[in-house]
Amino acid sequence: MPRLTSSPPHIRFFFPFFSYIPCVVFLCFLSHAAESQIQDQELQVLLKLRQSWQEPSSLDHWVASNSSSHCAWPEIKCQEGSITELNLTNLSINYSTPPFICDLKNLTKLDLSYNNITGEFPTVLYNCSKLVYLDLSKNHFEGPIPSDINRMANLQVLILADNSFSFDVPASVARLQRLRILHLYMSEYNGTYPEEIFGLSALEELRLEYNKFVPSQLPQNFTVLKKLRFFSMAQTNLYGGIPETVSDMEALEHLDLGKNPLTGEIPASIFALRSLSELYVYETNVSGSIPQAVSAVNLSVIDLSLNNLMGNIPEVFGQLKNLYSLNLEFNQLSGGIPEVIASLPALSDIKLSNNNISGTIPPDFGKFSPLRRFEVAFNNLTGAFPEHLCHGGTLFGLAAMDNNLSGELPKSLGNCSTLSHVLLHNNGFTGNVPGGLWMLRNLTALLLSGNGLTGELPRELSPNLTRIEMSNNKFFGKIPSTVSSWRNLVVFDASNNLLSGTVPAELTVLPSLTTLLFGQNKLSGNLPTDIISWKSLTTLNLSHNKISGPIPSKIGLLPVLTQLDLSDNQLSGLIPPEFGQLNLNRLNLSSNRLRGEIPSLYDNTAYDTSFLNNPGLCASNSFMRINVCTTQSRRSSKINLTLIVILAIAAAMCVLLVVLFMIRASRKNRSRFDSTPKLTPFQSLNFTESNILSELKEPNVIGSGGSGKVYRVVVNPSGDTVAVKRILNNQKLDEKLEKQFVAEVEILGNIKHRHIVKLLCCISWEKSKLLVYEYMENSSLDRWLHKKKRSSPNSGVANNMILDWPKRLQIALGVAEGLCYMHHGCSSPIIHRDVKSSNILLDSEFKAKIADFGLARMLAKPGEAVSMTSVAGSFGYLAPEYNHTKRVNEKIDVYSFGVVLLELTTGREPCEGNEDMGLAEWAWFHFNHGKPISDVIDEEIRDNSYLDQISNVFKLGIFCTARLPSTRPTIKEVVQMLLKCSDPPL
Repeated sequence: MPRLTSSPPHIRFFFPFFSYIPCVVFLCFLSHAAESQIQDQELQVLLKLRQSWQEPSSLDHWVASNSSSHCAWPEIKCQEGSITELNLTNLSINYSTPPFICDLKNLTKLDLSYNNITGEFPTVLYNCSKLVYLDLSKNHFEGPIPSDINRMANLQVLILADNSFSFDVPASVARLQRLRILHLYMSEYNGTYPEEIFGLSALEELRLEYNKFVPSQLPQNFTVLKKLRFFSMAQTNLYGGIPETVSDMEALEHLDLGKNPLTGEIPASIFALRSLSELYVYETNVSGSIPQAVSAVNLSVIDLSLNNLMGNIPEVFGQLKNLYSLNLEFNQLSGGIPEVIASLPALSDIKLSNNNISGTIPPDFGKFSPLRRFEVAFNNLTGAFPEHLCHGGTLFGLAAMDNNLSGELPKSLGNCSTLSHVLLHNNGFTGNVPGGLWMLRNLTALLLSGNGLTGELPRELSPNLTRIEMSNNKFFGKIPSTVSSWRNLVVFDASNNLLSGTVPAELTVLPSLTTLLFGQNKLSGNLPTDIISWKSLTTLNLSHNKISGPIPSKIGLLPVLTQLDLSDNQLSGLIPPEFGQLNLNRLNLSSNRLRGEIPSLYDNTAYDTSFLNNPGLCASNSFMRINVCTTQSRRSSKINLTLIVILAIAAAMCVLLVVLFMIRASRKNRSRFDSTPKLTPFQSLNFTESNILSELKEPNVIGSGGSGKVYRVVVNPSGDTVAVKRILNNQKLDEKLEKQFVAEVEILGNIKHRHIVKLLCCISWEKSKLLVYEYMENSSLDRWLHKKKRSSPNSGVANNMILDWPKRLQIALGVAEGLCYMHHGCSSPIIHRDVKSSNILLDSEFKAKIADFGLARMLAKPGEAVSMTSVAGSFGYLAPEYNHTKRVNEKIDVYSFGVVLLELTTGREPCEGNEDMGLAEWAWFHFNHGKPISDVIDEEIRDNSYLDQISNVFKLGIFCTARLPSTRPTIKEVVQMLLKCSDPPL
């Protein structure tokens, strides 16, 4: 029998490994099976989630499929096959967060921002035990933050910004010890915030800005916040001084304390290096300056604007080598601009406007840094203008108006191709304008008025230039014939200069021109006769020249002309009968050689000073300040009278045809009412369509417009009332009215906000449609502001009542908040395009709601412009760039709202400014010429106790109606400024 031998050593070594293979395979199988089970469970949660949210179309790809894992969906991120992140931003989600979302056991990040979710804070998320990142911003959550929010103990990022959360910020937030990022800005907190927040040592970003907290001072103890990089408490009712302990936040990069009533001086020590005294002892050079290599300060953005800070700009700012944005505008700072600031290597934006700063501008600005914005307007600066501002080739905006600067403009400005707007008016500059400045390809506005500049007008102009203001200078020579190439010019103001020659015919072909001011020059000769290209011209002033010959009849055919001044010339002949077609707010033909009878349209006291010093003119009414027409003077007009009679007969025949057409159309409309109406509800209703249709009677009409009539309808015995807008599509405007109807339904049917009128339902037939809204008891803001000028029996405004200032401020804030929701709170920004006082409705408590969304448009992205095929809106409220470019973004609503603010403060109508200008321009000129604001405040609210608030809102209206869109605030900023205006004095 053979003897058994042992196995070779290598066999004995691997035998245990091979013996474990079945176990390893089995364990892998179990692991794969478990992972597969988890994925199946998570897929079911996602499908259930989509169904719970009414399956938004943006989640159509959330379907069970064997072709790909749900981990590949763009909204999902997985680790080891399990969902860890849900990024559900901007999906138009309207429903609350269901509790089963926390069945995703490994979920660490949830982003629900930019949706339309309502209700209170979703405490169901407490069950998401691993959640470290939660973003609920840009929704409609309301109520308080729960007092037990600290149950989400693992949170490192909590972003609740831009909602309607209110009351206090609970102390429990400060017990989330792991927080790195806390964003609570732009909500409706009106209570307190816990100072313990400033003890969260891990915080890197703290944003509390734009909340109406109870007035408080900044806490003194910032010593714990060593990691804080971003700190913003703008517009949070902070008062008192800036504590020096801010310097303990040694990692700080972004500091924003703007738009508060902070007082005192800017403490230099808060921006100094922590060991500054030691550095001076050991490392100062001979001149005592600090070597650049020593600086380690991180601050890159400082915003202390719109406060009440006094004193000098600290020299220590010159140590902030990373500083690229310094905003100190709208304070009471004095002294000079420290020269060391001009040497900062990263400085990009510097805003020092609206202070009491004096002295010269340091000449090195721009020499060592790539400046983008340089704004020092409305100060007391003197001396020459810096030569190197555009040395870095990035200068975009330049504003130095209303100072005492002198000397010639730097020639380097003529080579600064990046410049967009140059605002240097109201200074003492002399000499010629640098030749290249007129031709800069990106230049849109050049404002040089109120200086001592000289030279001739350029033959060529930048193709993008839309506004030239060069009045009150010493420019001379002729207006060049090449002016016809200045195609995009909107405003051209060259009044009070030494220009000579004729008004060239080439000037009349500029299609975008709205304002042309050439008064007080030495122009002569006849006016061009063919001016029909001036389709957009609203203001024409050629007064105080030596122009002769007849007034061109085609001036009377300009469709939107409202201001006309041809006074103090040598014009002769008759006033063209076409002038009877104009709708002029201002007319001045005085001091000419005109003759004949003035048109009957102007034979009234409104124009009693429009025709003075024309010996050959006469009027029918004796109260006019010119000769009364005699039989002899009328004889020459008999031919014209015959022509008028013929035209009147023709007009009567046209009216008869129209009446017959309307009778026929009304019969068709009656048959349409017999068809079955379709009611589409957007709210819960306590009425039916029959309740509405039975009350569409003439006695119930409360208003009318271009699209139809508006009715007041009581819908039930309880007295519930609605407003019904009836749109009849039986005219040539069918397509336009249909678009307006669709726009209003699409927008108002999908958005809800306390300051936007509620669309309850729509009722439609084939060619007749009804929009049913909540009824607003106090009618429109327009009727309250202008009732004395345009009162009517059905105005809905009591003649013995006035709209006091607290109500006006409440209205302004409400409208701003409604617009803010439209611009920033919707998944796609909504541009109203027709903001005006008649589209602002008031309920029984004078709470404002925005109405009439027929012209509204949605933008694909915030700030992105959309091109329109035509200009739509209301004259007096239209932003100047809209008329020119037909491209709309949020800034056109800001402009219109600025006009509303000027209406609220002055009581004037949007076209009721002064000679040559509407309300917006008139207010701008009044303010910038240093005239007292108190002189223009509406008499009904001229109360000393509110004078500061009214003045600030007036200035805000000017700010909003800036000619350049880029210099207007966002509506978010407007809301915060109005909140600041509404604060009672401390």
